[in-house]
Amino acid sequence: MLQTLRAHFFWSILISVSAFSLVGYFSGLGALLLVIILSVLEITLSFDNAVVNAKILERMTSIWQRRFMTWGILLSVFGTRFILPIIIVSAAVWTSPWYITKLAFNDPSAYGNLLQSVHSSIVAFGGVFLLMVSLKYFFNKAKELHWIEQIEKHLVRWGRIEAIEVALALTLITSLSFFTEYSQSSVLIAGIIGLVLFIVMEGVAGSLSIESTDIAGGGLTLFLYLNILDSAFSLDGVVGAFALTTNLIIIVTGLGIGAYFVRSLTLYFVKQKTLTTLIYLEHGAHWAILGLAIAMLANLVVHVPEVVTGLIGLCFVGLSYYSSRKVLTC
Repeated sequence: MLQTLRAHFFWSILISVSAFSLVGYFSGLGALLLVIILSVLEITLSFDNAVVNAKILERMTSIWQRRFMTWGILLSVFGTRFILPIIIVSAAVWTSPWYITKLAFNDPSAYGNLLQSVHSSIVAFGGVFLLMVSLKYFFNKAKELHWIEQIEKHLVRWGRIEAIEVALALTLITSLSFFTEYSQSSVLIAGIIGLVLFIVMEGVAGSLSIESTDIAGGGLTLFLYLNILDSAFSLDGVVGAFALTTNLIIIVTGLGIGAYFVRSLTLYFVKQKTLTTLIYLEHGAHWAILGLAIAMLANLVVHVPEVVTGLIGLCFVGLSYYSSRKVLTC
């Protein structure tokens, strides 16, 4: 068991210890504590992401699984947690990404304020995308195994209504746009972009017949889907990180360490066939995603603390793990 854990998490631990040492040596104890806190928060908030990613990663070849840990982590750390927020801010304030990049390094407080100003668009996009991920799972007509049976059985029946998840997502984001204190048009546009992006990715994956002969195209599509899913999970965390510090290097380092650990955990689930053994873990992860999506969208109307969001995910995943272990012992 120890040898298996060492094999899967050796690089995660080595990179984490190295990064902690460098931050502590060059920036001091305060910066080190912030990096550790951000890493723990990222892992806590993304544990359900690891479970869902593992289910998708199972359908990819070993080559694409390795790319998920190499190219994917570069996209995750620098793309989602650094470049994408800059693009969002530059689009929102109609200025060049280069100017926003310089602002991020030269005046991180001003950059943090700008990022906070587009927070509503970020949570609307991420919330709708994650809502579609969870609803697509629960409304799946082919779903036969249920964890919370009384609820999930009825959701499967509702799934017989064509595009019901699209109707629910549009109804929810439209309703919230009337009550939010933020720009109604920004919320609606961001939510619709999240919805359309999900539909496009699902459509492309289906058209490529991922489980048949188009391995290269299917692998690329799933690779892109995984990184978009990672973005939806992580963007709100990037904004929340500025509540702890405006130092961009510390934020990227802390969230990057957490992201790499979560990806190692995802690969561990795949290699150990954890989702096959712990039969309700996938259900718990999707309930956690549904809770995260609702919490993100609720932020358009009321403030939902990050600790509450994290606890929602941990509770669902923890309870589904307990239920799965209980079945194994029976």
